[in-house]
Amino acid sequence: MTVKVLIADDERLVRTGLRMILADEPGIAVIGEAADGHQAVAQARRLQPDVVLMDVRMPRLDGLEATRRLLVPGASALHVIVLTTYDLDDYVYEALRIGASAFLLKDAPEDQLVAAIHIVADGGSIFAPSATRHLVEAFAVDRRPPPEGLAQLTAREREVLRLLARGRSNQDIADALGVSQHTARTHVAHVLDKLGLHDRVQAVVLAYEIGIVRPGRSWVEALPITRTRPPARGPRSLTVLVSTA
Repeated sequence: MTVKVLIADDERLVRTGLRMILADEPGIAVIGEAADGHQAVAQARRLQPDVVLMDVRMPRLDGLEATRRLLVPGASALHVIVLTTYDLDDYVYEALRIGASAFLLKDAPEDQLVAAIHIVADGGSIFAPSATRHLVEAFAVDRRPPPEGLAQLTAREREVLRLLARGRSNQDIADALGVSQHTARTHVAHVLDKLGLHDRVQAVVLAYEIGIVRPGRSWVEALPITRTRPPARGPRSLTVLVSTA
C-alpha cells in the first residue's frame, strides 16, 4: 500500500527538500503541499492524505492548531507527524495532547523520517527522546476537570482506560481482563468514542491529567516498544512510545 503524504511548512526550501527525500522512497507518494496552517487544513480535507508532515511554526495558523482542527473525533483516519527545529517539551506535550502520532526534529536523519511515516501510517506512535519523565510529570501537574464522557464509562471501560494509560497493547488488555483480543479492541474503541478522543495517545495524556493514573517510572520505561518495520535504507534509532497492537 502506498502512503499518501501532505507536506506543510512555510519555507519553500524545506518543502522541496522533504519532497526530494521522499520522491524515491517505495511505498510513499507526496500528494500535496501547504505553506501555512490554514492551507494544511484545507489541503488535508481535500486530498485525504494518510500522513501530514506538519511544521510547528507557520504564519496565519500554527502547526499545532492546524493539527488540533484535523484530529477531531469522527474525522478521517489521518496521522500527523509534527516537525520542528526546536526540541522543546511544551511542543511535545501539546503534540501528545492533541493526538499527533509523532514528533521529530527537522534535522533527523532521512531514514528516521521515512521509517516514521511508515510506522504512523500503520497506526504506531513515535516521539523523540525528549519525551522523558519530567514531561509525564507535567501531565500529572497540569490537571483539568474530567470530561463529561468519563461518567459514561462502565467499570470495565475505566479499567481499560487505566491499562491504556500504562501503555498496554490490546493483547495485554485482553490478557489482564480475561477476554479475547477482539473484545479488548472493542472496549478500547468505546473508551475513545465516549471520551471524544482521537487515539490512544490522547487517552494516555487524559488519564494522567485527570489523575486516573500517576507517574511512577519514566515515560520511556513505562510504555512498551511498538513493532516496527525495517527502514527503507540504513539504520535508525527512533524512540517508539505507544503500542497499538
